[in-house]
Amino acid sequence: MRLVSLLPSATEIVYALGLGDDLVGVTFECDEPPRARRDKTVVVGGRDTRGMSPAEIDAYVKAQMAAGADLYTLHAGALAGLDPELILTQDLCRVCALPSGQVSGALDHLGCRADVLSLDPYSLEEVLATITEVGDRAGVPQRAAALVSGLRARLDAVAAAVAGRPRPRVAIVEWVDPPFTGGHWVPDLVAAAGGEPVAARPGRRSEETTWTELAAARPDVVLVTPCGFHLAGAVEQAARVVPHFPAAQVWAIDGDGLVVRPGPRLVEGVEAIAAILHPDAVPAAPPDAIRRVR
Repeated sequence: MRLVSLLPSATEIVYALGLGDDLVGVTFECDEPPRARRDKTVVVGGRDTRGMSPAEIDAYVKAQMAAGADLYTLHAGALAGLDPELILTQDLCRVCALPSGQVSGALDHLGCRADVLSLDPYSLEEVLATITEVGDRAGVPQRAAALVSGLRARLDAVAAAVAGRPRPRVAIVEWVDPPFTGGHWVPDLVAAAGGEPVAARPGRRSEETTWTELAAARPDVVLVTPCGFHLAGAVEQAARVVPHFPAAQVWAIDGDGLVVRPGPRLVEGVEAIAAILHPDAVPAAPPDAIRRVR
């Protein structure tokens, strides 16, 4: 089956299911595994925000959305030339990827007959369900079942390791300028790792807040997991968060790798957060996953 992925998390799911050879098109942000962007046709482009500050990125996104302009560009000609059978996209967040309706409209215009599967999870459980759904639609349900079973076993191992232990109060900062709370599945990661998410929006969209509101939640630990950044960017931004939480530990996490993309690596995110909250109960996280800033 010829597959096209229009969001990085879907690309990760495709490779985790052993379907990398069936993937023919990706986005400019699909960087895991690195060969995806290198070896596949890029069918979605967008602005390169490297070198922009969080405030500049936020202002750009808000201006584009206020004007009704797109944040991403679908290269329709390239997509048509790939003759895809299944396209993976989403309606969860306009900031993250093209919405499925726009993709369907382009396919109608091009005369393509590909199926469009929208992946829109709001919880960790729903993320696991999307893996099953992709496997079913791509014709490899047994692979998907085995993958999900393995992920659940790892979650169960963390749960057993942290059971009965005090649960630190954890605030998640998904963006720093302006600050955004953790939403969607992100609070679930904290809970699964043995923490109590505070000032969060489990199962709902993350939203802009204030440092005063975040500090009022009295977190013991603050996790800085900026969308669109890996660990180096998270460390830089976490340093700006420290003054707002004089009594809390502040940690930076590889946001794109472990927290904000709804794919298989979220389980690595749970394991990494557990290593922060309960370092004497679970194995240490890889050095490129987390870093304590204060």
